[in-house]
Amino acid sequence: MRILFVGDVVGKPGRDAVEKLLPGIRSQTRADFVIVNGENSAGGLGITRDIAMSMYGKSKVDVITLGNHAWSIRDSHTFLDEEPRILRPSNYPPGVPGRGLGIFQRPEGAVCVISLQCRVFMEHCDDPFRAIDDLLESVPTTCKIIFVDLHGEATSEKQAFGWYVDGRVSAVVGTHTHVQTADERILTKGTAFLTDAGMTGPINSIIGMDREVATSRFLTGLSSRFEVAAGPAKLCGVVIEVDAQTGKALSIERVSGTTGGVEPVDEDEEEDFMSQVNT
Repeated sequence: MRILFVGDVVGKPGRDAVEKLLPGIRSQTRADFVIVNGENSAGGLGITRDIAMSMYGKSKVDVITLGNHAWSIRDSHTFLDEEPRILRPSNYPPGVPGRGLGIFQRPEGAVCVISLQCRVFMEHCDDPFRAIDDLLESVPTTCKIIFVDLHGEATSEKQAFGWYVDGRVSAVVGTHTHVQTADERILTKGTAFLTDAGMTGPINSIIGMDREVATSRFLTGLSSRFEVAAGPAKLCGVVIEVDAQTGKALSIERVSGTTGGVEPVDEDEEEDFMSQVNT
């Protein structure tokens, strides 16, 4: 089983990169299963039903994972409850919209996908280390392939988590920082690990956002609303091969692709997304 994971999709440039580049990358990597983190896909914050359905349809994405912006768009709450192929972090309190674990059947075998959020420098959530112990107890023993999207800020916390579950899951791939790391490896007991998959979004930006707006925050200390940057975009991700019989990782390789030309952001569309953001 070859799993292709695409890092945080940011705004329209990121969505365009997924639509244009993912089919080719999927073919080149011979991926059997595709997971995309879409938590920044709607104007940089959250996701909408239409965006998710477009990824499922046009881009043939199998599963979408989210992170700390899972509930940023008010109208997505019902969708998260209804759609089993979209996963928000598992370690939020009971009763919040959506689900954090899904098991998906494929000819090569069942794939369990788990979304978790870290705690260091992040909004409050339950302990992901204790949460994964409980979650793994609920996974049927017949499901050998287990993939974890670990959404977090601190590299040390992500690495500690990788070692904590080494041999118990097939792969742990970090998201959230929007900067791809170069530490891909298979840990000693067979778990593929990468601290962060990186961002799928505008190249000439500050983690996907307009450079001038983001820089002014550092220069003035004043808060201003982020805006998704325009221009060509880069898709960042990772492909992991897993032994479907044992669930152990066989290989891990970073992948990327770039769109050409300058494609302006639809300001009316982005403004519409921002009007839906929870405050």
